[in-house]
This record gives sequence, C-alpha cells and structure tokens, in this order.
Amino acid sequence: MGKYFGTDGIRAVAGEFPLVNDFIHKLGYVSLVKLQEYAKGTHLKPQVILACDSRISGPSILEALEKGIRASGVDAISIGIAPTPAVAYLVKKTGSLCGIVISASHNPAEFNGIKFFTNHGTKLPEDLENAIEQAIDKLSTVPAPKGTFSVKEEWVKEYEQFLMSTVDASLLKGTKVVLDCANGASYKVAANVFAGLGMNVTVTAAKPDGTNINKNVGALHTEFMQQLTVKEKAFIGFSFDGDADRVIASDEQGRQLDGDNIIASSALCMKKEGTLNHNKAVLTIMANLGCINYLKENGVEVELTTVGDKYVAEALERGNLSIGGETSGHIIFPRFANTGDGILSALQFLQFVKKSGLPVSWFHDQWQKYPCKLKAIPVTSKPPLETLDGFLPAVAEIEKSMNGKGRVVVRYSGTEPKLRILVEGQETAMVDRVMKEVEDLYATKTEVCK
Repeated sequence: MGKYFGTDGIRAVAGEFPLVNDFIHKLGYVSLVKLQEYAKGTHLKPQVILACDSRISGPSILEALEKGIRASGVDAISIGIAPTPAVAYLVKKTGSLCGIVISASHNPAEFNGIKFFTNHGTKLPEDLENAIEQAIDKLSTVPAPKGTFSVKEEWVKEYEQFLMSTVDASLLKGTKVVLDCANGASYKVAANVFAGLGMNVTVTAAKPDGTNINKNVGALHTEFMQQLTVKEKAFIGFSFDGDADRVIASDEQGRQLDGDNIIASSALCMKKEGTLNHNKAVLTIMANLGCINYLKENGVEVELTTVGDKYVAEALERGNLSIGGETSGHIIFPRFANTGDGILSALQFLQFVKKSGLPVSWFHDQWQKYPCKLKAIPVTSKPPLETLDGFLPAVAEIEKSMNGKGRVVVRYSGTEPKLRILVEGQETAMVDRVMKEVEDLYATKTEVCK
C-alpha cells in the first residue's frame, strides 16, 4: 500500500484528508497527466469516464475531481450513479483514456473513495499509483481547466445490454430471483438486467437517499435478502455491495453462498464444460481452507494471491486463467471483464446452476467450511508488521500449535484503519483460543484504539 492508495484506490471519511477539495483537485490533475504518459503511443480518446455510487458526498467530490481532470486538457464524462464495473466496461468500449469511480464500495455512508481504471479496464499498477502520489506531493498549483465536462447517463444502457448478452435468456426466463441492491449503485441496473432477461424479480434496498447505502443491507448484511428469498419462494437471492463489484448469494433455503462458494461451484461447472483453462482457479489468502481443499480434491489447482481483486486480476492474466476472486464476492470472469463485477458474476453463477438442473442448495452442500473467525481491530497507525518486535515469529509459533489443522492470517486493511486477523481450524475451540492469543499478542506490541 502507498501513502494515499490502498488496495482499491483512495478511501477515507468524506471531508477528511485526503478526501478534501484541494487534494481531490490535485489528484484529478496529476492522475490524468500520469495516465496520459502511461497510455502514450496509443490512439485513445482524450476523455475520462466518471461514475458515483449513491453517497451524499459523491457530487461534491465529482466537482473537485472533474475540474482537476479538465486542467490536464482531458474531457470528463459522467455517467451518473452507476456500478463500478460499468465504468471498467465503458472505458474499453469507448476507447477512453481511463475511468474513475467515486465510491467507498461496502463501507458505511460517511466514507467515500476514488478508484481508477486504465484504458484496459484494469486497476492501476502500483508503480503508476506511486508516481501519482509523488507528483501530488510536489505540486503547488493546478492550471485552469481546459477540457469539457458532460453528462451521458444513457451510456449505462450499453453496459446493461452487455450484461444481458453474456447469458442465454431462454435458460433464465421465468426464474424467480431476489435482488438486494444495497441502496447503492446497482439500484436501477440490476433490476433492469434481470427483468430484461425475463426473470421474475423481487427487488429490495433499491431506494438510495444518500445516507442509507449498505445500511443493514448489501453484501455485508445479507440476512434480510436470505429471509426474503425463502419468503418469496425464490430460486435464488443475490446481495450486491454499494458499488456492485461484489455479490453474495442465497440458496432457496435461505443459506448464504459467499465468494468461495460461487467461485468453487462455477469453476467445477467450467471444468465439466471444458472451459476452465489449465484446470486452475485463483483465490486469495482469505479463502476458506474447506474451499481450497474441495477444489483440489476435484482436480482444480488453486493459486493464492494477496487480498485485493487487482492482484487476482493480475494472476488471471499472467496464467491465462478463467476464474478467480475473493471470499467477499469480488469475482472475475476474464472472458467477459478484467475486474470484479457483482451483476455479471450473479448471472454467470445462475446460468451454471440452471444448466445443471439442480437447486442452488445442492451447490451449497458440496463442501464444508472450516470454522473461521475474522476480527477487525481498529488501529491508530499501521506500522509494518515485520517491524513489531517478535510479532510475526510469535504468530508463526501460535499457528504451529494448531498442528497443521488450521492457519492464521494477519494483515492491515487496505481501505480502513484496521488490523484484520483471520483464524481457521478444524475445531471451533481451537479457533477461539488462537484468535485470543493473536489479538492479545498484537495488543502488547502496538497501540490499539479501544
């Protein structure tokens, strides 16, 4: 992680540094200067596609950002409130220089963020992020705007048409589906796409008011969606996060299927069809051991990356692979897109299930999750874990006490001031013991906010 960029762009409480007008203005200018250098020699349109999720802070951030962008001589085009992957798609479709999304994804409404896409529809490489950070720190003033600003919300329809083109409508027609739109960026698009494919759709959390995004709904709070799936006697339910780049599902019995479930099921269906390149899938270090073992037992090799869908995307491209993603529901199907797309992933998974002729519950029951605990500890700072005297060796010793029947992953969040501790093991009591030991160990090594 850099000085300003985390695992997925820049993120903070809106109105607090770095999400203040002066910094955002400089970011818009510097990022486009650097992105023009990055794309030198290509024949791209000198324009940037912009979108926001539904947060109340979005318009003011957009105003500061687009003025900075136009100062670089590039045109800024807003498509309004739209899913993050819509920007990734439209950047490639229109031959634009880059795309920028104003969103804090799954975070509460008081947060916001700025994430970038290259002309390939991929997240920025770290060396480019570093170059932008260094240039911002050296910049004193931003030139006057030269480019134009326009709004083209109708472009989102092209993204909807693309999503519908990725599946066989005749296979999905009449399927009863529940959609939880998190009061976020998918509140129109998801309903339009699923209904446009002839499905029987029940939509919830699709009334954003600027402050209710992700509030007890969405991919981090799927309980209501799961209950509604049962109540409506639906075939399946889906919850998207605030910017719709991740998805969590429910079977007809109201049981959750997270990213691991969706990836594992999809990978094995692709293997059966002969479309799983190299019989290999990409997961992150946060993937459940039960999922990893299940895939291996069924002839699918697993590559593990660090957390962040851009690292998954890099591994997929490097290995020419067909599917990868995160437990959280960021899932990438490179055949269609270079970044996580919740609506696209929901459609692909649903199509695999419908082709099988089996209920969603069958896929839920194919493997058992290892007991797992994930704890997020607020921190005042993020000193590198290797600099904390004896911390990582002590964690390794604690993990060793699990006798090969579990694991411990400790890392800082890339988007929030938190330390994340993941403990998995075959027995719940073991997981509880190890979690307390690691948590207590960290508390003795550094200052923790209470």
